[in-house]
Amino acid sequence: MENREEILKRILSNIPDKYDKSEGLFPYDFSKATAIEFENKNRGIQEVANKLDIENLSGKELERFIHQRTGITRKLATKATTIVTISGQEGARISKGDFVGADTVNFISTEDKTIDDMGQITVLVECEVPGIIGNVPARAIKYFPISIAGLTNVTNLESVKNGYDAESDFDLRQRYYERIRIPATSGNKYHYLNWAKEVVGVGDARVIPLWNGDNTVKVIVIDSNKKPASEDLISRVQEYIDPKGEYINNRWATWGTGAGQAPIGAFCTAISAASKDINISATITKDEGYLLEQIKSNIEENITNYLKKIAFKKNLVSYAQIGSLVLNVDGVLDYMDLRVNEELENIIIGNEEVAILGEVILNE
Repeated sequence: MENREEILKRILSNIPDKYDKSEGLFPYDFSKATAIEFENKNRGIQEVANKLDIENLSGKELERFIHQRTGITRKLATKATTIVTISGQEGARISKGDFVGADTVNFISTEDKTIDDMGQITVLVECEVPGIIGNVPARAIKYFPISIAGLTNVTNLESVKNGYDAESDFDLRQRYYERIRIPATSGNKYHYLNWAKEVVGVGDARVIPLWNGDNTVKVIVIDSNKKPASEDLISRVQEYIDPKGEYINNRWATWGTGAGQAPIGAFCTAISAASKDINISATITKDEGYLLEQIKSNIEENITNYLKKIAFKKNLVSYAQIGSLVLNVDGVLDYMDLRVNEELENIIIGNEEVAILGEVILNE
């Protein structure tokens, strides 16, 4: 884009030399004011032109661009839910809207319940805020932010996994590219891929046609956190693509009947990818002033992000890449005897697996 100096030079060159074009005189000053306005107009035109390229869009503008062309909408953040076990005196009551808490976030009771004669009840709770912040480990929910008469203890026996952040601009843009570049039509394999990824909480999917004979399709799913999908998420994918309905007279009532997105006669089975633990061990030389635990935490973060990046994109975990991620952590001067799942080589990830960071052991 031309700047004001370039525009001014061009305007002045078009004015006959018989006029004095020195700075401070009318031809120069008038031309300079005009050049400034042209520069502003050109900047506005360039901004509009930039918005024709989806790579330059973000947020609401990106959402609007994609929705107008494909009907795709951003998947919103979801609130994590779980079952908690509450102990207390018989007759004590927890009401809908009461809080239970972990160290990092609170959960809200979604139902009214009264402690029975066994001194315990189970209650469905929902995270106060949406996103992965609600994915807390087992037994992380352990207190009542506001005391409730007669209730003494609360805990979640299982880890929480079904909280998802809103779809990122990058992931939304990738879904758009898949929609326009891959011919999804008439119930082909790409149609199943699109359908699976339209479900909130799905991070990616793989489609295996004819996996169990004619007219069968398997859809393998990982969640938005690039981990194995929960039972609830798999159920929602199944329900959206090809709901099975009730099991009556040795058959599923609506499976393969076209009751979902899949066409009549196609029997779709949705499953979660299996977890493939990636365990790391190494001996490191660390810089003075760095704590081993902090170095370990940073290595875990680096490797976790790497595994998310390659989930359902590559079929191996690179030994060399793991070494690079270890060495790039602040405080690590060198390493030796790096092992990935006790091996000194790449780790193959199966077609129905997703790599998840397991244990990281560092020695000095």
